[in-house]
Amino acid sequence: MILYLHFGDPQPDPAYRRLLDMVGEFTPVAQALPPDAALADVSGSTRYFDRDADGLAALIRMRAAALHGLDVTVGIGPNPLLARLAAHRGEPGAIRTVPDDPEAVTRFLTGLPVAALPGVGPATVRTLASYGLRTADRIAATPLLTLQRILGAAPGRTLREHAAGIDPTRVAPGAPPRTVDAEHRFGHDESDAARQRAALTHLTEQLGAQLRDERQTCRALTLTVLYADRAGHSSIIRSRTLPEATAHTPRLRAAAHALHGSLGLQRARVRSLALRAGELGDAASASRQLTFGPDDDRSRRIEAAADRARARFGPGAVRPASTAGMR
Repeated sequence: MILYLHFGDPQPDPAYRRLLDMVGEFTPVAQALPPDAALADVSGSTRYFDRDADGLAALIRMRAAALHGLDVTVGIGPNPLLARLAAHRGEPGAIRTVPDDPEAVTRFLTGLPVAALPGVGPATVRTLASYGLRTADRIAATPLLTLQRILGAAPGRTLREHAAGIDPTRVAPGAPPRTVDAEHRFGHDESDAARQRAALTHLTEQLGAQLRDERQTCRALTLTVLYADRAGHSSIIRSRTLPEATAHTPRLRAAAHALHGSLGLQRARVRSLALRAGELGDAASASRQLTFGPDDDRSRRIEAAADRARARFGPGAVRPASTAGMR
């Protein structure tokens, strides 16, 4: 059986690695899902510990509470998808299990909002709802060709498999790659797209400044959006590989705004936005595409001057006007 462990709030890198080490005490087959979750295959651990998957989940929860002060939520299922859905279907701080039984899986997925399935954002939810497809069981009962006409060949097939609880992926053990993260939590559910973009601008300023301070570049950017819905809240994650490794804030900002625009969040009530810079590399060895015209060089000179001002007067010394008042 597979355990999906949700640690609550996003964890800073050192704390997250300690949590992953703790999970590794119960099984060597643990996959990092930073900054707030992990997968663990305990199929080979139940005999060693003389406990079933639920018993191991209880032990992990007790260890996390005692050592780290965290109330971990655990979903248990026959594959990573069902374990993850089980963890998120209910109040946090509990253990929920989907048995390895076709009838039990069908009962669990019946009535599950389509937004709970991975990779389904507000735009896809609206498209499916226009065809009367609002729950996993309705999608699983829809002919594959119909879904493919609505969403496209590959997305339609993937969605139908997920709606039926099918997930062929395996837990892939390994340490989490190093990343740089920044998060903004709104004081209230924010539906103003301009305020959301301003928050992203603020986050890219933070990421770019930290990357340059550490003489690092990134090649990938990941946006996580937490938004309110009928189930309480849902999240959606989108990633983009950048054309070249960079720590240049305008390029990070353009990529972040493009990710945000691709989600179709019209009228969505956003609670928080998080950006992650991944595939980090040494800035000294990063190649840079040649550009024609003075604009790029001018923006980099301005950026360098702003970095010097922040180093002298603090991180909030220089910032875009649209981000005034944000922390």
